[in-house]
Amino acid sequence: MPVHFAAARSTAHSPIARALARKAHSRAANDNAAAAQMVATASPVDGVMHAALKHFANHGLSAAKVAAQQAEHAHAADDTESYDWWLGICRTLDRGLARRLDEQLAIKSLLASISPV
Repeated sequence: MPVHFAAARSTAHSPIARALARKAHSRAANDNAAAAQMVATASPVDGVMHAALKHFANHGLSAAKVAAQQAEHAHAADDTESYDWWLGICRTLDRGLARRLDEQLAIKSLLASISPV
């Protein structure tokens, strides 16, 4: 008895398969909105994002540079908490500037720790 290949039917080619296939809802209801909002409000990133937006509203397009300067001042004062805060705001506004600043300050700190006083 010979065996013949029979391709699987897809909903695109078969009227019966199309009739039996479940149709997707045109508008999905978000039944977990309360849980998603709880996660969003509990996120520490929201605080930095909110602060970055306020900072941008106050300083406009130079907001990232101002945040970088604040981070530099905090680094010079050895205030790591403020440095991390301002670097986070700078990173939110301009990721490249924040990366370059962090690298430059890390190199300066390394050179300062190596050089004799």
